[in-house]
Amino acid sequence: MTTTDPYATTRETTEGKVFTVTGQDWDSVVAGLGEEPEERIVVNMGPQHPSTHGVLRLILEIEGETVTEARCGIGYLHTGIEKNMEFRSWTQGVTFCTRMDYLSPFYNETAYCLAVERLLGIEDQVPEKANVMRVLLMELNRISSHLVCIATGGMEIGALTVMTIGFREREMTLDLFELITGLRMNHAFVRPGGVAQDLPPGALDKIREYITWMNKHLPEYAELCNANPIFKARLQNVGHLDLAGCMALGISGPTVRSTGYPLDLRKTQPYCGYETYDFDVPTWDSADSYGRFRVRLQEMHESLKIVEQCADRLAKLEGEPVMIADKKIGWPSQLAVGTDGMGNSLDHIKHIMGESMEALIHHFKLVTEGFRVPAGQAYVAIESPRGELGCHLVSDGGTKPYRAHFRDPSFANLQAMPIMCEGGQVADVIVAVASLDPVMGGVDR
Repeated sequence: MTTTDPYATTRETTEGKVFTVTGQDWDSVVAGLGEEPEERIVVNMGPQHPSTHGVLRLILEIEGETVTEARCGIGYLHTGIEKNMEFRSWTQGVTFCTRMDYLSPFYNETAYCLAVERLLGIEDQVPEKANVMRVLLMELNRISSHLVCIATGGMEIGALTVMTIGFREREMTLDLFELITGLRMNHAFVRPGGVAQDLPPGALDKIREYITWMNKHLPEYAELCNANPIFKARLQNVGHLDLAGCMALGISGPTVRSTGYPLDLRKTQPYCGYETYDFDVPTWDSADSYGRFRVRLQEMHESLKIVEQCADRLAKLEGEPVMIADKKIGWPSQLAVGTDGMGNSLDHIKHIMGESMEALIHHFKLVTEGFRVPAGQAYVAIESPRGELGCHLVSDGGTKPYRAHFRDPSFANLQAMPIMCEGGQVADVIVAVASLDPVMGGVDR
């Protein structure tokens, strides 16, 4: 008696023979393929593949070594962040959005807080020191994000030294984040109305040490890669996408700047006082993976210039406030470190618990319920390491967002994957995707 597996079948379709494969039926697939005249086969690269930058699934149709068709499978890291934000107060929303693009958390937080501040109509009331600290943290974050992009991209093509030194420098950047915010990532440090904390003692000295170290070590990447014949052979003329293609697909960030077009929202639509800083927008003219690498490398130098300017300004703003003066919006306490860990400062606890009943009620209401935001909607876009990061918020006049939606650059940029990869080699798919620098937390949210 012969048993047939009803699920492991073959059928003829318009695109050729399709095999539904279950467990022990590989022989039937091999036998079926033997009859096929051409070697066209569909391969899943990812979502477990180490070179697809997280849980990205690439569905590649290949003929020999050539990719004839490429598609993205996304959604493996969907966390429902935007929906969750509708059930939390405006301040708590920061804790959610910081986890989207987890390599550039400060950008998520700042885009969200700028949108909340626009709805509240308090953009002009945010203290200068808070804006300088936001710029400082964002530019440090741009450096750490580009370092991961270059390090992982190098590792995927066998440039292991680039990977080890990339993570060495990133570790120093994360040490600064930990010093200033208390955390290496997922900081929730930028808040509506300012930032959560002032700089700790000694932070400016550490920042200056970091600038000196980076100025010394950043040229190593150029020495290792810029003229390296193997590196250039793997990146030049790979993942080509010209300006017309970028405009048609809504591509932003280093990918569009590698075509020679200096599109940077810090210059075209300044926010957080970027118009007062001196920096250039690096571009390249090759519109390929090599151009994107060179743009990112140069951007780290420009970010370092901005960090230095921030450090000079913060030295003059010693003792200035970092949160809006309006007590109906700014959280009432500054944190302090005690013998039992970090919490509200003892002066604040003494005030609300022993001196003023009204202060206690106010603290309780503001922390549990939160402030109300006038009904309306706002869209704010900022320049993240990957391109235009937009936040669209809708308020119905309550203490929670009615709707929050983010325009994540990784999501838009990933649309370029098929046009970059089709017609090329399988090995070049890795390079093309790495040059886009997609972060799946931001794509899937």
